[in-house]
Amino acid sequence: MLGGGQLGRMFTEAAQRLGYRVVVLEPSEPCPAGLLADEHLVAGYDHAEALDRLSEMCEAASYEFEAVPAQAVEYLRNRITVRPDAQPLSVAQSRLAEKNFATQHTPATPPVPYQPIEEAAQLPAALEHIGFPCILKTDRLGYDGKGQAVVESPADAEAAFARFGNVSCVLERQLDLQQEVSVIVARDCEHSIAYPVAENEHRNGILHCSRAPADISGVVQEQVQDSARKIADALDYHGVLAVEYFITSDGVFFNEMAPRPHNSGHYTLDACVASQFEQQARILCGLPLGAPTQHTPAVMINLLGDLWNGREPDWALLQGDPAVRLHLYGKKEARPGRKMGHLCVLDPDPDAAYARACSLYQELSA
Repeated sequence: MLGGGQLGRMFTEAAQRLGYRVVVLEPSEPCPAGLLADEHLVAGYDHAEALDRLSEMCEAASYEFEAVPAQAVEYLRNRITVRPDAQPLSVAQSRLAEKNFATQHTPATPPVPYQPIEEAAQLPAALEHIGFPCILKTDRLGYDGKGQAVVESPADAEAAFARFGNVSCVLERQLDLQQEVSVIVARDCEHSIAYPVAENEHRNGILHCSRAPADISGVVQEQVQDSARKIADALDYHGVLAVEYFITSDGVFFNEMAPRPHNSGHYTLDACVASQFEQQARILCGLPLGAPTQHTPAVMINLLGDLWNGREPDWALLQGDPAVRLHLYGKKEARPGRKMGHLCVLDPDPDAAYARACSLYQELSA
């Protein structure tokens, strides 16, 4: 596994349950995945000797986040099986590339109206075309709300572009959202499956809560699941893919994709027959896909470092409730905005699960 964060950690747990040994390549020590892996190679993702060592020890490799250099994935692919390969990683590393890709392959769920920005001189015409309010986003290296700015005037746009270092950006129309949803797709060499759609709530650009199944019509569910499968097919994707969508009164719009398991799919660990991480391990190892069936409605809430506030939260509030699952990632330092873990509440009544999750989070925050 290239990457030692919490996604790599949960993959490691799933792969080991299936009987496999796991080697993690991650420059930071200690790291969440490295604490559980059978071996942790402490080196950069593009370190040739470490990649050679990984290919000698392993028969197959995957990655847990988009910052892994595509060149490193290509280097490994010439030696061992890598799933997914470098092409979807390259697409997902650029907001402009993934929007162009969605425009071409899923016209029924097009991207939010957008314009590429390479230099400040392009802003006036782009702003006139997109209109206000809008959002300026860096083309690369933006996640969890980073590299984004709401624009309500030409001066806002110029200031944001300068603040981002005059790098390539994408200007998007800001939509009047009804809901934000995401779909997890697992695809092997022959088949693809889609998990129940999750409905997401963000705070300060970071995912706060996911409810699954989402409170949407059957028509919309089929529409976004079909769209996500088409993206996976067009990429000839082998692995777990997450695709996010905006639902508005004007229709459904593609937002972005992630070529890996996703935060909004964490509910699958506790509420589905086979989790997104088990699917990742199965596809990597050439096993049949597991069942994505959801047996109980679930609500997942992220636990950020803000909750610590100088002390460990009172986990007894969660551990005493049989309907609650607590997942901590083994990170030593709690920082504001840092994902330290998540909780998941299961209940046959989706509204009761949501109410219980919100209540528990408030108690933890007090």
